[in-house]
Amino acid sequence: MKVKIYTKTGDQGFTSTYKGIRILKSDPQVAAYGSIDELNSILGVLINYLNNEKKIKNFIVQVQSDLFAIGAFLAGNKISLKYLKTRVTLMEKLIDELESRLPLLKNFILPGGKLSSAWANFSRAVCRRAERKVVRLKTAGFDMDGRILIYLNRLSDLLFIIGRYSNFRLRIPEIIWKKKDL
Repeated sequence: MKVKIYTKTGDQGFTSTYKGIRILKSDPQVAAYGSIDELNSILGVLINYLNNEKKIKNFIVQVQSDLFAIGAFLAGNKISLKYLKTRVTLMEKLIDELESRLPLLKNFILPGGKLSSAWANFSRAVCRRAERKVVRLKTAGFDMDGRILIYLNRLSDLLFIIGRYSNFRLRIPEIIWKKKDL
């Protein structure tokens, strides 16, 4: 028997957690795992603009898999996320590798440039928003695995560096933010 995508059980603004508990779709728990889902989707767009960057693309695909696990955890499936510590170390190595090829950053820069860079920066901003929602869930008393926050924080750093690296590889100059006197 084919299962339908729609169930009509959410038509009144409620959804179910992994354990089957009905909660409002505005609940901080739903906001947290929903923001992780949004981040995962945006990364799917980013991958399409990372031409000739197989290593980065493959890493982002692994991140997407990690985000599914994080989303499941936030939805109430208390799966082990111990491997996130290793993944953060791998992220740091990739950040260091890419950053070593870039000019030293001395100023704030504006997001933009090529689409790959713009999408990396948009992904970074969505990642930061997800991080804020996860923090809000933690402060509401959710039994949080601390590795999730470390992972999201480092992921936003990686996305920033990918944005810079994308423009650098394509010889697109960074736009320096110039403070205006108001």
